[in-house]
Amino acid sequence: MDDTPVLGGPPGRGGGAAPVITGLSAVSACGRGAQALHERVTAGEPAFGPVTRFDVTRFRAGAAAELPGDPDLVEELAAVVEEACSHARLGAGDRAAARLLLAGHTDPAVTRLPVAERTGRTPAGTARALADRSGLGGEVLAYTTACVAGSTAVADAAAAISSGRVERVVVAAGYLVDEEHFALFDAGRALAPDGRLRPFSAGRRGMLLGDGVAAVVLESAAAAQRRGAPVLARLAGWGRAGDAHHVSQPHPHGTGLARAVRAALRRAGRRPEDIGYINAHGTGTAASDAAEAAGLREALGERAALIPVSSSKSVHGHTLESSGVLELVVTVGALRSGRLPVNAGFLAADERCGLNLVTEGPHPARPAYALSLNAAFGGANTALLVGAV
Repeated sequence: MDDTPVLGGPPGRGGGAAPVITGLSAVSACGRGAQALHERVTAGEPAFGPVTRFDVTRFRAGAAAELPGDPDLVEELAAVVEEACSHARLGAGDRAAARLLLAGHTDPAVTRLPVAERTGRTPAGTARALADRSGLGGEVLAYTTACVAGSTAVADAAAAISSGRVERVVVAAGYLVDEEHFALFDAGRALAPDGRLRPFSAGRRGMLLGDGVAAVVLESAAAAQRRGAPVLARLAGWGRAGDAHHVSQPHPHGTGLARAVRAALRRAGRRPEDIGYINAHGTGTAASDAAEAAGLREALGERAALIPVSSSKSVHGHTLESSGVLELVVTVGALRSGRLPVNAGFLAADERCGLNLVTEGPHPARPAYALSLNAAFGGANTALLVGAV
């Protein structure tokens, strides 16, 4: 596939105005609120520590980026949606017409329950309950497409708004580190046993999971203007592509990612020279990082070696289905503050990557456009092009 919308009909290519972001919120191991997240990623201070939520003595790895205590995912989702809607100054009437798109994963324990006991415990059930609780009365959809769930939901929301089908969509996403996913990645030797996630670095040893819950409000520029709402950024372009190379390994040349990036640029009418920052997928695994770098070179040519790049996962961890929304919040923060996130954990250059990594912070820059990239098992790739205001 190549940038095919699922929600809202055909994209407004050349006709629909770019949607704007008017509200956002995030919770992660970096702290509560988007500002806490931004301060931590721009300082390059990793939030990893020993896992306390479950026993990890039987695993190779033992670190993750966890929220303190025993957080409840539904409560955390409700809180970020409320904060994002309040940030966007959405009244009851505005919320009643807004759609909710929720990215999350199915709890493996639910699939083992009798069918009659699963009601309300699926992502779709959670999405409906969250919408009712938040006063969001439009269509509700749940996304479970792994590490591109959040970014796919954002792209679908943007397509619906750009085509004129809807005025406003709230996109939320959440993941809390759980034992089953931890065990799965540990068994596949994908987790870093040294407790550090080192994207694009020589000596990187794998990824680390992290808690992440986030929400954004997207709407048409006209709707935001009528309400006098604050405009934080523009979602100038978005692209999606699949390479169908392998069930878990990325295409070594990053062809799917390259197509997604080109689609996002084409939709926005931008060129590689317009991009001033890339928040990369950057999981810290050997094959994925090298493939992503290859895809950036294919899509951006010589500019790929010049644009500042970092993976904020090096600080907040890989938040799976929540990644696309949490990292969009990070990217908006970079554009608004003029400080770029640090690619933490860097040891030395890897000649297979060859990117212009941000390794010290706070790194001052005022890019007009930034890319936020995500990829998932099965060859799914997304690119969100965010424009400053």
